This record gives sequence, C-alpha cells and structure tokens, in this order.
Amino acid sequence: MFGGVLGLLYQPWWLLLYAIAIIHFVRRRPSGYWLWVILVFPGMGVLIYLVVEVIPDAGLLRGAFEVFPRRKRIRRLESTVLDNPSAGNFEELGDLYLDDKNFKRALECYDRALGARSHSEDAYYRRGIAKMELGDVAGALPDLEYIVSRDPKYDSYRAMGLLAHAYANTGEPQKAEACFLDATHISTLSETYWNFATFLASQNRKDEAREWAQRILHKKNNMPNYLRRRERPWFRKASALLKKLAA
Repeated sequence: MFGGVLGLLYQPWWLLLYAIAIIHFVRRRPSGYWLWVILVFPGMGVLIYLVVEVIPDAGLLRGAFEVFPRRKRIRRLESTVLDNPSAGNFEELGDLYLDDKNFKRALECYDRALGARSHSEDAYYRRGIAKMELGDVAGALPDLEYIVSRDPKYDSYRAMGLLAHAYANTGEPQKAEACFLDATHISTLSETYWNFATFLASQNRKDEAREWAQRILHKKNNMPNYLRRRERPWFRKASALLKKLAA
C-alpha cells in the first residue's frame, strides 16, 4: 500500500500539483506551517493546501488572465494613435501601459495627452504614479500636488498618501507628516499606513512607526478572507518592519 502511494506521488500530474503548491507558497507566503504540511505530507497535505489556499486565491489571478486582451488593446491603440493622435487615445494607451507596468511608455503617453489637453486630472494623477514607479519622486511632486489641490479626496485619499510619500522622499518631513495625518484621518489604505510607518522609522520615531505597522496587522481580524489574501504583501511588510524595529 505504501509503495502504491509512492508510485502515485511520482506521477507527472501529481508532481505538477506538488509544484503548483510550492510555487504558490513561495509567491503568496501564507502561514508558515503550510510548508511543513506540504513537505511532510506530500500526498494529502498537498491536496489540503490546494483546497484551502490555492483555490480561494483563484480570484486574485483574474489580473493574469487580463494580460492578453490588454496587450491586444495596446497594439490596436498603438496603431490608432499614428492616424489619430488625440489626447483621449494617448491617455487610454497610457492607462493600459500603466496597468501593464510599462511605466516608461505610460509616462510618454501621459505627456502627449497632457500636451494636448491639460485639464485631465486622471492623466496628471496617473503620470505622477508612473514617475514614482520610475524613481522620479521629485518629478511626481507637481502632478500629485496639482491633484490634491483640486480634490484632497482623490482616489479615496490615495493621492494624498502618495503626495505625503513623495514629500518624505524629497526632504520635506513637515509637509510629509501633515499629508500623512490628513490622509490617514479618513483612509485605511495599507499602502498609506506602510509609507507612514517607514517615514516615522526614518525619523527615528520608532514607537510611532511600530504603532502604524501594527495597525496594518490589526486589520486582519476584521477582514473577509478574500481581502486578507489581497493584503498579504502589506502584512508581510508590516511584520518585517516590526522585526527590524525590535532589533
């Protein structure tokens, strides 16, 4: 019987399931005991892990399946802007590039769109994000400042949080703290909490940094499972910061 089980484990399809479980664990980083379950019980343990962790995560893979239609739309718009270089076409193409994490091309498109139509708030905001992702924090400041001056609540206060992060990384700690406090007064975005915690840590305000990192982790208890899975990267970052502060 034991030999039959071993033979099953070496079947190609079973090895594929085993590989899926390991890859998923490495990428999603659920509770550490799952690795022990997978390795010690490679048969039933893998099945349990797939049912409990992998299948519920399937909804998070939706973005992966959107890659191909998005890139098809990108190719179509790249041809369209040659004949019709309108601001709207360039802005839409910039949005697609941003979603595809091609930040350099997204920035080029937003520059073209804003050069033709300077009143698009979304283009300013997304151009600021593209600049931040490319490491041009100082260049992102004017775009983010413009958006927040027009609407402090823009994108559920994420714009305010990003502006605070930009101030923190361009040597303006007083402005950064003021913006962080304004943003976190309403917003509960983990991204904003994390950026505020790292800013406070950089100012050697360890107790306050620890408090904001803990706020990210405390959200776990009141979150539905699908949101908890989506927030895992922030939970890991918060835990790592707390360990660093403790050390």
